[in-house]
Amino acid sequence: MTRPAQRRRTLSLRLLVVVGAVGGALALLGVSGLADTLVYYRTPTELLAEPPPEDERLRLGGLVQVGSLERVGSEARFAVTDGVATLPVVYSGALPAVFAEGQGAVVEGWLGGDGVFVGDLVLVKHSNEYRPVGEAG
Repeated sequence: MTRPAQRRRTLSLRLLVVVGAVGGALALLGVSGLADTLVYYRTPTELLAEPPPEDERLRLGGLVQVGSLERVGSEARFAVTDGVATLPVVYSGALPAVFAEGQGAVVEGWLGGDGVFVGDLVLVKHSNEYRPVGEAG
């Protein structure tokens, strides 16, 4: 092989390695960014079967149990059920306007040692999407 042909082949191989590394890095960034936008939640059955550490932030999802909603000042107490198990929830703050018993909800927070889920964000299902308070559709 001639010297110029060998040099071109080496440059092409280097370029291919650099393009592959950059492409891989971009793919990794895209996947990690997508993972942050997905909303995963655990059902009451899953949380009761495998209780997380008390300081682990997570999402609880299910239906707001009919007859469980109590409001005292800015605090709301209700239960979330998946039809098999039920977890009591305490939430301080404004509930979304479309929040209702019997409707789907996702509550972000942590499970206390007393078995009560302490929420600091409530998302409700509205037109096939879960949204927080005040976010227009």
